[in-house]
Amino acid sequence: MSDDLLCEVKDRVAYLTINREARRNAISQEMIISFLDYLADIDEDEEIRAVCLTGAGEKAFCSGADLAVTLAKEGEARLSGTRNYARLLKEMARFSKPLVARVNGPCLAGGIGLMLSCDIVIARNNTFFCTPEVNVGIFPMMVGALLYRNVPRKKAVDMVLTGRKILAPEAEVMGLITRAVEPEHLDDEIQNTLKLLTSKSPIGTRIGKDAFRIMSDMPFEEAVDYLREALGRVIETKDAMEGMKAFIEKREPRFEGR
Repeated sequence: MSDDLLCEVKDRVAYLTINREARRNAISQEMIISFLDYLADIDEDEEIRAVCLTGAGEKAFCSGADLAVTLAKEGEARLSGTRNYARLLKEMARFSKPLVARVNGPCLAGGIGLMLSCDIVIARNNTFFCTPEVNVGIFPMMVGALLYRNVPRKKAVDMVLTGRKILAPEAEVMGLITRAVEPEHLDDEIQNTLKLLTSKSPIGTRIGKDAFRIMSDMPFEEAVDYLREALGRVIETKDAMEGMKAFIEKREPRFEGR
């Protein structure tokens, strides 16, 4: 694994840290490959129930692609990086366990894609978000697929056409992030959220996440039928039986992921 992305497992959570503080945690190909490898390993580890993604230091959560590296490449070599990034976005979308983004600083360009690929995004209320690609003659193509699925169309168009900075409170209102909190409360909010996530049934969460992803682009009636079938699969799990029994007995459930 590359040092560009660090992984630490604690209390059933895998903490992934983009470790390029000197480059404002810009995305590198080495980081993407490590990210993909970690996701594969974490997905198979039954002890890990959630993932928290953040950036090293306080300068940025992620500033997007490293343009200096991009400029140094030509032709096919330059395009290979976009393929790896696209693969990462798709793998994050299919990932079975909850992904939480701890946004500790500005989030720009490709970093927006990583952030929006997480299920829950908690950010400092004094930071900002933007897609500045338009300022250098590019366009946030792949990020657009996520923007259009997370915020209203005109808000997405505003971001990609102007490249303006969106402050965290506005980002929360428009649905770009889940919550904006005071900087001193960021870690407490993250830990409280992770504690909630890791207390849930792993198999129920896995089936539910997968079902929501698949039904998101379905027509309404088809989606309802599909989700009814998914509910049937959840109800038949041992965790569901344990959860309902614990509720009746007024005790905390003991989920085993079965």
